Amino acid sequence: MREAAFVKQNKEKWIAFEHAITKNNTLSPDALADSYIQLTNDLSYAQTYYPDSKTLLYLNSIASQAHQKIYSTKKESKNRIISFWKTEFPLFFFQHQKTLGYTFLIFIVACGIGTLSALYDTSFVRLILGDAYVNETLNNIAKGDPTGIYKSGSMVGSFLGITINNIRVAFLAYAFGVITSVGTGYILFSNGIMLGAFITFFYTKGVLFEASMAIWLHGTIEISVIIIAGCAGMVMGNSILFPKTFSRRTSFMKGAKDGLKIVVSTLPFFIIAGFIEGFITRYSNMPTWLAATIILSSLFLIVFYYIIYPFRLNKLYGAQ
Repeated sequence: MREAAFVKQNKEKWIAFEHAITKNNTLSPDALADSYIQLTNDLSYAQTYYPDSKTLLYLNSIASQAHQKIYSTKKESKNRIISFWKTEFPLFFFQHQKTLGYTFLIFIVACGIGTLSALYDTSFVRLILGDAYVNETLNNIAKGDPTGIYKSGSMVGSFLGITINNIRVAFLAYAFGVITSVGTGYILFSNGIMLGAFITFFYTKGVLFEASMAIWLHGTIEISVIIIAGCAGMVMGNSILFPKTFSRRTSFMKGAKDGLKIVVSTLPFFIIAGFIEGFITRYSNMPTWLAATIILSSLFLIVFYYIIYPFRLNKLYGAQ
């Protein structure tokens, strides 16, 4: 690539970065470090192909300033954890809203396939959920308690077992991103098909409303954060497929770090979902208005934290 074309392709990015580090704009340490990595990639390229150019001198100057800036912001605040949940993560996650949308779409399509399969093939539910679960649930439906399976076991044991299993699924969805987005897409697709078949099973037995009032008590948060964990895997997988101006290795390391940050953000929500399933879902005879309140509150919590709040923060800080 000719030097003029290289400069034209990247100058806006360099100017924006220079402005951020010299004008003291609001920029988190992580965002600063990510931009710095991209700048050093460009610097390495310039050192190789334009060793005696003014472009190289300019990039060296910006890199030196950025290094000092990163070093000065490296010291962690005493309120680092609070800052992460309150500001750092929501601002960071704003850039991945589109990926979250694609992840949600994959999951919904899979749910639709699971629903249609269960409607037109009576053996499909047993294939997906297993004979033991189906037979026990059929017995519970006959007794007038469709979700009686959630009442078995101790509260604490159920809470711990469910939470650990959900976290395992989340990290699996993330880890499969190592084999690109296709790996995470497979985890999302299989879980979506399972959910579609699961819900349709209750529909075909005429107990969908009763079952939904119990299942979605914990399922609202549980399913939502599995989708968000899938977004984490997609972020890592896409970093391999679409490295942009980074080297593929650097892009993967950045994508893995970003994806891990997203997965970590889901942990408190999985704990909440596990608590609800272990301690609350078993009370399926609660008033409908109370169940609906818990379900809608859970949905609002997820939508607010992962969609509305990041947009608000981005608008607030972007205006500064």
